[in-house]
Formats: sequence, structure tokens, C-alpha cells
Amino acid sequence: MSKSKNSSSKVFEKKLDLLIKRFEEQKGIINSYVKREREWKKDKLLHKKEVNRLEKILKKVTDE
Repeated sequence: MSKSKNSSSKVFEKKLDLLIKRFEEQKGIINSYVKREREWKKDKLLHKKEVNRLEKILKKVTDE
């Protein structure tokens, strides 16, 4: 009885370790995606500000 109980706990331990490793991998993938998404949004915002600034300059030049 104790042998099968011991072996089943070892199997459970291995499965738990695999799940934890998989979770850590997925967490890393998600974190890198979130980081890239934030950088993309920041760049998009900076580009939008630059476009607006250039449009204002163009409008001033064409109005004169």
C-alpha cells in the first residue's frame, strides 16, 4: 500500500512540475507580448503627435 501511495505521489509531483513549467513558459510569452504591445502603442502615440505637429506646420505654410 505505501509503495503504490509513494509512487502515485511521485507521479503527481512530476505532473505538477510539468504544469508549473508550462505555466511559467506561458507567462513569459504573455509578458513579452504585453511588453511589445505597450511599446507599439507608445510608438503609435509618438508618431501621431509628430503627424499632428507636421500637419499644423503644413497648414500654416499653405495658409500664408
